[in-house]
Amino acid sequence: MQLVGRESRLAHAEIGIIGGSGLYTMPGFTNIYEERVETPFGAPSDAFMLGELEGRKVAFLARHRRGHRILPSELNFRANIYAFKKLGVERIVSVSAVGSLKEEHKPTDFVMPDQFIDRTYLRVSTFFGDGIVGHVAFGDPVCATVAKAAADACAAVGVVGKLGGTYVCMEGPQFSTKAESNLYRSWGADVIGMTNLQEAKLAREAEICYATVAMVTDYDCWREGHDAVTVEEIVTVLHKNADNACKVVKGAVAAMPRERSCACATAAKYAILTQPDAIPEAAKERLKLLFGKYMGW
Repeated sequence: MQLVGRESRLAHAEIGIIGGSGLYTMPGFTNIYEERVETPFGAPSDAFMLGELEGRKVAFLARHRRGHRILPSELNFRANIYAFKKLGVERIVSVSAVGSLKEEHKPTDFVMPDQFIDRTYLRVSTFFGDGIVGHVAFGDPVCATVAKAAADACAAVGVVGKLGGTYVCMEGPQFSTKAESNLYRSWGADVIGMTNLQEAKLAREAEICYATVAMVTDYDCWREGHDAVTVEEIVTVLHKNADNACKVVKGAVAAMPRERSCACATAAKYAILTQPDAIPEAAKERLKLLFGKYMGW
């Protein structure tokens, strides 16, 4: 991957890609340049790589920063999603390493979950607050269009992929205890990770379609005869998963519809409950990009 320039020229992108553990770049980009995006919520994880992939304008972000330097609990989720919105992104494909909570999901399999369970407690998961109250529907937290494009891409490139399932989002950075792992299994959950729920919540508030490609690296620690998770084992699978993820993301980007017809595009239309004359000017300035079209800011 070669940069064509590093000058500041904030540009439009259609599709966002978030690279998780093991995926810090995206092969196949053309006309690439790097852009650092400023937000009211601070700095995103890294500079964005902007360019074209399969004829579509794409923005790629390494979630944990290149070199893997940011803990899940340290991620500035608001800055990351806001920056995608500022770049014009309407859809996000988020790639994430996960542990499997079911025998059927084997290491190197991919899962496109359609539900989440929140087990985090140190994170900010909304753009609202500080003088402005809002609520968005989140019963179906994933964009079905994006998830299906990823699942179809798995089938096309020969990666075992399942459409649907539940992702448990834990705080980390430690992996689960056996008691926790078996508890999540008793809930019927499919995979466990540390990053994607906050992204999904914020993407919904920002009216960006969002779906996760969960790359299975291990069986967590519940499986009979399966030793506790080791970093060495996970890293080995990560490399194979990263290669497959590049193929799947490329296929998903190519198959993504040009127009949006899902409810994600208007998810925040009636979200704000605060009386307009009671909203602080600072909040209006901070959130104009997200909600200004509905509030007349």
